[in-house]
Amino acid sequence: MKKILFILLAAISLPVQAQSQGELLKHYEAYYAQMRAQGDVRGVINALTHLNVIQPSVERRDTLAYVYSNNNQHVQALNTLGIELNPEDSDLALQVKAVSLKSINQPKRSLEQFQVMYDRAQNPYIAYEIADLKIQIGDSPGALADIEYGIANSLDGMKYAFYERQQPYEVPLKAAFVHLKGLAQYNIDKNNIDQAIASFDEALKMAPNFNLASLSKQALESRKGTQEPEEKQN
Repeated sequence: MKKILFILLAAISLPVQAQSQGELLKHYEAYYAQMRAQGDVRGVINALTHLNVIQPSVERRDTLAYVYSNNNQHVQALNTLGIELNPEDSDLALQVKAVSLKSINQPKRSLEQFQVMYDRAQNPYIAYEIADLKIQIGDSPGALADIEYGIANSLDGMKYAFYERQQPYEVPLKAAFVHLKGLAQYNIDKNNIDQAIASFDEALKMAPNFNLASLSKQALESRKGTQEPEEKQN
C-alpha cells in the first residue's frame, strides 16, 4: 500500500515540478528583460544566474561572464568561465577571458586568449593587445611584428582609450601603436634612447593629448640626462 502511495505521489509531483520550472523560467526571462531595460547590472547578473541554473546553456554562461567582466568583476567572470585555454570557446568567451586575465595581471594567460582571437580574425585592436602583452612579458622583438601590422592597418577614425589619468582620453590607434614601438625599441636597445624618443615624438605629433607618450618621453629624456655625463667621463 505504501509503495503504491509513493508511486502515485511521485507521478503527481513530476508535472507540478515541470510546471513550476517552466513558470520560473518565464519569470526570470521577464525579470532579465526588465533589468536590462532599467540598466540594472546587479539585476541582470541575478537573472542570468537563475536562468543558467534553471536551463543551463553556453550562451547564457558566456553572457553572464561578459556582464561580470564589463562591470570590472573580472574574478567573477573567470570563475564563471574558467581560465583554461579552450580553442572551442565562443568569440565572446575568449574576449572575456583575455580581458579579465589582463586586468588581474596575468599577461601570459591573457596573451594566449588574445592570440586565439587573432588567429580567428586579424584585427588591429587585438594586435595592439598582443603587442602590449608581449612587451610586458619581455618579448619586445616579437611585439614589433604586431606593431608594424597595427600601424599599417589602423584606419582613420580608429581610437584607443587610456585610463592612466583621472580623466580617460582617446588617441588614434595608430598613435598608440607608435608609442608601443618606442617602448619596444628601448627594451631591445637601451643604448639607443634617441630612437625610442623619436617614436614618442611621432606619436605625440599624431595625438598632442597623448599623456602616456609624453610621460614615456620625459622618462627617457631624464634617463638620457643621467647617462650622458657618465659616457663623457668614460
